[in-house]
Amino acid sequence: MMAKNKIKILLAVFVAGGILHLIFDKGQLISNNFDRISTYMESDPLEYVLANTAIHLDGENYSTLSYLSSDATTGIRDPPADIILNGNDTDDGDFSNTTYPLTLQRLSLESCPLTPPRLVGPIRVWMDAPTFSSLEKLYPYVEKGGHGQPKECRSRHRVAIVVPYRDRESHLRIMLHNLHSLLTKQQLDYAIIVVEQVANQTFNRAKLMNVGFTEGLKLYPWQCFIFHDVDLLPEDDRNLYSCPTLPRHMSVAVDKFNYQLPYSAIFGGISAMTVEQLQSINGFSNRYWGWGGEDDDLAERVSTVGYKIARYPAEIARYKMIKHAHEAKSNPVNSCRYKLMARTKKDWKNDGLNSLKYRVIKVELLPLYTHIVVDLLENNESSTIRRAFKC
Repeated sequence: MMAKNKIKILLAVFVAGGILHLIFDKGQLISNNFDRISTYMESDPLEYVLANTAIHLDGENYSTLSYLSSDATTGIRDPPADIILNGNDTDDGDFSNTTYPLTLQRLSLESCPLTPPRLVGPIRVWMDAPTFSSLEKLYPYVEKGGHGQPKECRSRHRVAIVVPYRDRESHLRIMLHNLHSLLTKQQLDYAIIVVEQVANQTFNRAKLMNVGFTEGLKLYPWQCFIFHDVDLLPEDDRNLYSCPTLPRHMSVAVDKFNYQLPYSAIFGGISAMTVEQLQSINGFSNRYWGWGGEDDDLAERVSTVGYKIARYPAEIARYKMIKHAHEAKSNPVNSCRYKLMARTKKDWKNDGLNSLKYRVIKVELLPLYTHIVVDLLENNESSTIRRAFKC
């Protein structure tokens, strides 16, 4: 009898343990923080990268993890109800009725694989600055305008890389060397667009990026834009320059900052957004003349509309920064920045893409990049801002 009771007790303990295990597993599965997914992503960070990749050109469905986003912690959240991710998940790439300066991909090609097959992880960062003629010989497959696309398959991502630029030719050559090497391995349909303002104007990084977006769409039917400082060089080829499901901060771990985020809300350095996401936040502010504030203004716009900012794992989203001195004369600290940022929530709908004014000086489709030179009309705007904000 005692033996039977012991067996019953052991069976009861076993069953109870199994029930508790199932309850625990179910609770973990439906919990808001999705710790199970977080642990899984930590074990294979490339899966996290692929989870924040949105566009399938052949009309396939999004991944079941495609809404994975991260700010301070990893978690799965639905996108805002009034926002459609990409607005174009059945894009078949047929733009035969429209003429673009850059060459469209052939529709007859099969779509490239979801995971580019030649990724290796950490890569060499080229710190030398070859001449432009040397770079052209290194990358003969890059077409006019700095346009690259795979020949063996049809890319799933049409990505414009916009680089706000002034007086850093050696940095530009270093960046072109590193980016063309990386982006071709990632099987992207991409172009590098360098936007430069005329001399003797205070640098306006954000307005240059609005120009890059506006003029870039005249060149090619881009699905997303990556805004890229000229002095940041990627260290890992798993850091995919793909179109995101949510606005993505890409330069997560920079050597200058000991590979740590300077602050949690940072959205500067390199950021990626789809065309629809940029339009929904009205692009960047045009009012930040000089250094500082425009990145935080952008983050505020993203938050105000209802997006979360996604980030790749720090072990993948690593960058080296080219050392340089601050250009105090052409890019002085913006004394108006805090007053401008205090107005972002009130003014963003009227300050951005819909209020952008500039004059194009030239657009050149050079062998390694598209070069756009513009007059940002500083005299008409900067003084008005300073009077209005008393700064």
